[in-house]
Amino acid sequence: MHIAPYDNQNQPIAGVDHPLVPLVYFNIVKLAAGESFTSAVPGYETCIVPATGTIEVITGDETFPGIGQRRLNVWDGEPEGVYIGSGQPARIICTHGPAEVFVAGARFGEVLPPFAIRAGDIDPVQYGSDDTKTHRKIKHILGQKYRGRAGRLLVSELYTVGAGGWSGFPSHKHDTDRLPLETRHDEAYNFRFNPPHGTGLQMLQREDGKPGDAYHVVDGSTILLDKGYHPCCALPGYEMYYFTILGGLSQRPLVQFFQPSHADQIETIPGIKNMIAKFA
Repeated sequence: MHIAPYDNQNQPIAGVDHPLVPLVYFNIVKLAAGESFTSAVPGYETCIVPATGTIEVITGDETFPGIGQRRLNVWDGEPEGVYIGSGQPARIICTHGPAEVFVAGARFGEVLPPFAIRAGDIDPVQYGSDDTKTHRKIKHILGQKYRGRAGRLLVSELYTVGAGGWSGFPSHKHDTDRLPLETRHDEAYNFRFNPPHGTGLQMLQREDGKPGDAYHVVDGSTILLDKGYHPCCALPGYEMYYFTILGGLSQRPLVQFFQPSHADQIETIPGIKNMIAKFA
């Protein structure tokens, strides 16, 4: 499902119990300096990540100041964030604005303690190559290193390296719990392009061997993925970014099932096995 950019007025783009992707939650909160917003998502743990601007986050008796150092756009430095336990209120105060803040969530029944993720805590991985048109960098914000500190939520930023190229290839899916082959993880993306008038394509093939759907994504597009194989690409000459939220049904580690007709290309893309392991 493609949701075109719109002014959501700080209201969820994919809310609680969304009919397509009930395991994930996504909101974009925009604040001027000095403004505040309280996020509280019943039944969902969340991670608060400024795309730009600097915020202070207060939850319970914990205060996390100086979160976010990016000013121009998502290419202007490393991400930071704050993990918030399931259903807990978090007051977001903009201390350097304007701020655009992503609130990512996953359905989870337990309440775990909050913590900050600073730029030095980010777990990056780069793989692919210009020759294979798959050069990509992933910055794990709430990734493998926080196993045991988060319940079902995975949060990362993904960048195409260079100008143009494919991401999410070989085509894969994660819509069925059938360990050890695959886990069910609902997913949401929010896209950005550099320069902003760049565009891309999100594919979604629900069954192997049958035609699927394709969505024209622009700066600010949101994609909700419930089922199927889903590679995407950026037009030549443009850098592409997408903020990624994954919520697991039965576990946090993601097990991707690669489309049989393309799975052999895992052996041709440099570093991809290391990328796969980072989600485990």
